[in-house]
Amino acid sequence: MKVISYNLRENHASGELVPLVEHHDPDVLCLQECGATGLPERIGALKLAGATLRNRLGLALYYREHRFTMVATENFALKKSLHDHLLAPADERVVGTRLEDTEEEREVVIASFHASPLTAVNSLRRAQIDAAHEKLRELGPGLPALMVGDFNYPWFHKNLRARMVESGYELNRSDSSTYARYRYFRGHFDFATSTGLDISGVTTLPAGVSDHKPIMVAADYRSTGDRDAEAAAA
Repeated sequence: MKVISYNLRENHASGELVPLVEHHDPDVLCLQECGATGLPERIGALKLAGATLRNRLGLALYYREHRFTMVATENFALKKSLHDHLLAPADERVVGTRLEDTEEEREVVIASFHASPLTAVNSLRRAQIDAAHEKLRELGPGLPALMVGDFNYPWFHKNLRARMVESGYELNRSDSSTYARYRYFRGHFDFATSTGLDISGVTTLPAGVSDHKPIMVAADYRSTGDRDAEAAAA
């Protein structure tokens, strides 16, 4: 299963989506900072599952209709930062979709996520990540889950990774920096967190007009034996 995540930088990179999907052929496409209105119902073979409604620049998720059946899609509000209170960009920071994978006869939850900007403290972003994971558990209890997006957490991943392990999630960074605007300002802003899945790779794709580079996550379902072993260990 291939999942692409891309922050469009205030929708400026929206014109890149059709060639991006045609070239990389993802099963799911997760967007951040996309236009809240006028989203196409389809991008190539992908169908729109849902998008945030209250944000001028929001989140969206597309899925391959020939492989997946959408069970449910929900938008989730998270704790606001001072930036959110002052500039009022709305509080919907997660779009989660529960999908039935007809090829694998499994269900999975996939989410597009956008944390508060760097003006907020890391502790707030950690709280947002924890809350988002809890919302995904409610959307698909016991199901494997993958959350991708712009975490605005480019450094100090060691503590965040340890926190993820405690909550039953794994953090997976891409193979190179995901920020493209300034030559000397680097870091992994965009990455993936997952549970119940084996992540074989997270690849940073070539830069477009956005200040973020897209990432592509390759994920596989864990076997029943692996899930039973995890449950026993817990």
